[in-house]
Amino acid sequence: MDVSVFNPTAVPVVHPTAQGVERVSQDLRSVYRSGKTKTFDWRVSQLKALLKITTRHEKDIFEALRSDLNKSENDAYLHEVYRVSESCKLALKELPRWMMPERVETSMINFPSSAEIVSEPLGVVLVISPWNYPFVVGAIAAGNAVVLKPSEVSPATSSLLSNLLGEYMDPSAVKVVEGGVPETTALLEQKWDKILYTGNSNVGRIILTAAAKHLTPVVLELGGKCPAVVDSNTDLVIDALSSELENFYGKDPMQSKDLSRIINSRHFDRVTKLLDDKKNSGKVVIGGQWDRANLKIAPTVILDAPEDSLIMNEEIFGPLLPIVTVDKIEDSFGLINSKGKPLAAYLFTNDKKLKEEFIRNVSAGGMAINDTVMHITEPTLPFGGVGESGMGAYHGKFSFDTFSHKKAVLQRGFAVDADIRYPPFTPGKVKLMRALLTGDILGIPRALIGW
Repeated sequence: MDVSVFNPTAVPVVHPTAQGVERVSQDLRSVYRSGKTKTFDWRVSQLKALLKITTRHEKDIFEALRSDLNKSENDAYLHEVYRVSESCKLALKELPRWMMPERVETSMINFPSSAEIVSEPLGVVLVISPWNYPFVVGAIAAGNAVVLKPSEVSPATSSLLSNLLGEYMDPSAVKVVEGGVPETTALLEQKWDKILYTGNSNVGRIILTAAAKHLTPVVLELGGKCPAVVDSNTDLVIDALSSELENFYGKDPMQSKDLSRIINSRHFDRVTKLLDDKKNSGKVVIGGQWDRANLKIAPTVILDAPEDSLIMNEEIFGPLLPIVTVDKIEDSFGLINSKGKPLAAYLFTNDKKLKEEFIRNVSAGGMAINDTVMHITEPTLPFGGVGESGMGAYHGKFSFDTFSHKKAVLQRGFAVDADIRYPPFTPGKVKLMRALLTGDILGIPRALIGW
C-alpha cells in the first residue's frame, strides 16, 4: 500500500444488520477454533501490524482526532500514538515470558507431581472502545479473536480505525463493526468470551445485564467523579490556576487552537446544563464562556459549588472544575468516601503523613500524588475502576492477564499412588493423611522440616 496516498474515507462505512453481526461472531468463533490466533507467530504479526499503523499513519490519526474533538496534536500523540506504540513494543518484548507457563509448588498429598499455571486466550472478545482511547493491545497479545466496536459519536476516528485495521491486520480474526445503538445491541445479543467497555455507568449497566445472560465476564471502565485534594500549604489556589490557564490558552481560550471541543452537541448541552443548574449557586471565578456553534467551553472554575448541585453529583467529562473548601483537609476524605468510588483520586501536598493517610483511607481505581492522569501512562500499573467506577483492569501485562484464562494444570505419573486416598478409611490411614496435610510427621511441624 502506498501510505503517502492513503485515504481514510476510501472504504465505505459498514453498518451490519443483526444477521450480519451474528455472522461476524460465528466466523470469528470458527477462526479461533482453528487455533490460528493462539500461536506466538500470529500474535507477533498482529502486534507489529498495530505498530505499523501508529508509525505510518500518525498524521491520519491526528486529523481524525482533530475532526472529532479538535484534539491537539500533542495530546493525540501522547494518548493515541505513543501509548499504543509503547504498549505494542512492551508486548512484543515480553510476550514470550507472558506466554510461558508458570511453575508452582505442589503439596505432599500429590507427591510425586508437578503443577503449572497456563495462560490461555479466552476466545472471541468484544471491545466497545471509547472515542479517546480506541486501541486495545492486550486482547490480541493474549491470542484472542477480536471485534472492535468504535464509538459512533466520533465518526472520523471510527472510520479510520475500520480502514486501518482492515488494511493492516488479519481480517479473519480482527474485525471492526461500526454503527450506533442498533449495532451495539445486536453485538450484545451474541455470546462473547469477554467484553471490555469504557464509557458511562448507564451504558455499563446495560452491557453488564446483557453479558449476564451468557455468563460473560466483563471489564468496565466507567469513570464518575475524580476528586483532587489540595493541601492549603500548596500553591494551587485560584490565582495560580488563572495564571496557568492563561499561559495555556491565552487571554481568550475560545480562540486557542489547543483547546479541544466537546465531542457533539448532546454532550455540549449536558456539560453546559451543569453550569445552568439553578442549584449551582457557586461563583464562577475563571472562565464560564461557551460557544455552541463550535462546541467549545472555556476552562471554568466554580468556587463553593453546593453539595446537592448537579455539578457535584454527576460526571462532568468537560472543562469544568468545581472547588469545595473544607475546615480540615481530613474532612475531604469523608466527602470523597461518601460518594461512589472514583476511577482516580489525586492529592497535592508535600506532607508525608497526609500522603499516607490519603492512600490508606481513600478508595479509588488509581491515584496520583502531585499530578493528575499520568498514572495511566505507566504500563507497570493497572488501570481500572472499583465499585461504581468499574471493574477489571488493564495496561501492560494486566491487559494480557485480563484477556487470558489462568488454567491450572496438575501432572502426575502412574508410578506412585498412595492408598490412603481411597476407602476403607482406617484409623491408620486417617492419621497418616492428616500428618501429610499438616506437615506434622513424627511430631515435627511442617515449618521445621522445610515444607
